[in-house]
Amino acid sequence: MTTLAGAGALARMAIRRDRIMLPIWLYAFAAFIGATVYGFRGLYPTAAGRAEFAATANHNSALLSIYGPFYGSSIGSFTAWRDTAICALLAGLMSVFIVVRHTRADEEAGRGELIGSAAVGRHSALAGALMVAVAANLAAGVVLAVVAIVLGLPAAGSIALAAGIAACGLVFAALAAVTAQLARAARTARGLAVAALGVVFLLRAVGDSVGVGGPRWLSWLSPIGWAELIRPFGPAGGPRWWVLVLPAVLAALAAVLAGLLAARRDYDAGIWAQRAGPATAARWLGTPLALAWRLQRATAASWLAGALVYGVVLGSASHGIQGLFGTTQVRRIVLEMGGAHGLTDAFLAAVMSMTGLAVGGYAISAVLRLRSEEAGARADVALAAGAGRLGWALSHLVIATAGVLAILGMTGLGVAAGLGTGAGTAGGAGTAQMLGAALAQAPAALVLGGLTAALFGLAPRAATTGAWSVLGFTAAVLFLGPTLRLPSWLLDVSPFTHAPRLPGGGVSAAPLLWLGLAAVALACLGLFGVRRRDIG
Repeated sequence: MTTLAGAGALARMAIRRDRIMLPIWLYAFAAFIGATVYGFRGLYPTAAGRAEFAATANHNSALLSIYGPFYGSSIGSFTAWRDTAICALLAGLMSVFIVVRHTRADEEAGRGELIGSAAVGRHSALAGALMVAVAANLAAGVVLAVVAIVLGLPAAGSIALAAGIAACGLVFAALAAVTAQLARAARTARGLAVAALGVVFLLRAVGDSVGVGGPRWLSWLSPIGWAELIRPFGPAGGPRWWVLVLPAVLAALAAVLAGLLAARRDYDAGIWAQRAGPATAARWLGTPLALAWRLQRATAASWLAGALVYGVVLGSASHGIQGLFGTTQVRRIVLEMGGAHGLTDAFLAAVMSMTGLAVGGYAISAVLRLRSEEAGARADVALAAGAGRLGWALSHLVIATAGVLAILGMTGLGVAAGLGTGAGTAGGAGTAQMLGAALAQAPAALVLGGLTAALFGLAPRAATTGAWSVLGFTAAVLFLGPTLRLPSWLLDVSPFTHAPRLPGGGVSAAPLLWLGLAAVALACLGLFGVRRRDIG
């Protein structure tokens, strides 16, 4: 029997397990690029308007750090500018989740041991996970290219754009395979891979945003930067296909390294040995709330640091909004997303809506820690030690709620710092107003957390898929609603439709109260389910 025996069967089984998640990812890629092409074609119908916008954006360091530079002024160039970095980031996340789920997470849950007792090779699980990740990225690339071509973009540029994004996903699939060998816990393996993804995104952001005399070579150190540097719709010479060699070589080397590490470690062990903990626990760990905080503090700290950086960058970007959008139809879209009291305030309000959506993702992740504790049989230990079911579940809900408020508050402070004035902006929003604008998104974000709690209590097996699917739907409504003119009843399904549009808009207590009551009711429904159902 070879070390890869049974890899194909395991890959087919993994695809079956991901039969719901993978189509959602593919739909997200298709919707993202389709909305971008459709939106830019309506917003910038003339070549002169596109050239003006591209020239202005190429001198805005904050926008360059988020999206990268323009290479040309065609609709294809606009699409590549808007979508390359974001879609490459999403492809990396998709790949990390796929590989870690079917390698380290299976070992941690005991499924890997069951599979290993059958006629499978030592590297079959790793190879099967990588095969699924490769198939998912190839499918994403095909979807991106087909949608772009159908919408009228040049075929060569569309294929190059899709290939760069898919290649970035392959790099992080291989990198996740490495972290799955290094760490013993699936959460740690995912955290390491996502941290690496954040580092390469930061390298690209710095390299793209610096001036001519700055270290622009940093973009060449990032797989996300390579996807941009292909220049799929460049003004001359066509795509730079040779850049695809870089992610291909890096992915191959990382995959080989993962295989070598897998051969050197024992089953259910990581290359990095676990450090022995103290013989006795600290006295403050004697309550379920303290344990929940101990389990979630690293994740919360990462979100807080990211929120501060994110806020500073977006606050800095708002300085150029008047000149950037003042003469184009994009003013209408920004105003629709963020209110009607000044373009700068409208931009900041739109930023806060997107921030609330992202923090809703944190709330989902924090509540789903209950599911991972239950699936890993660690909940049994806590409950056997005297913790009550309601106290155990409620402790994680409290941490999730506190985390949502802290992350939103940190974002508001970061935006105020990026604006550079405590007294106020061009639209009249200062530090206190930005804090209020950020925290006003908390009830909507907590509705997503409450829905996750309800799913965990009533249908635990569907909690993960259901919660993230709701987040995806909410994101589609937020990003595509103004552009596609979706009907009002569909927009009203999203909790963020009812959140105040601050700064610049009016505040009504009724929507905030109803959102808060909905979040509490859903959380109580989840606690009721936890109390009545079997654990594990």
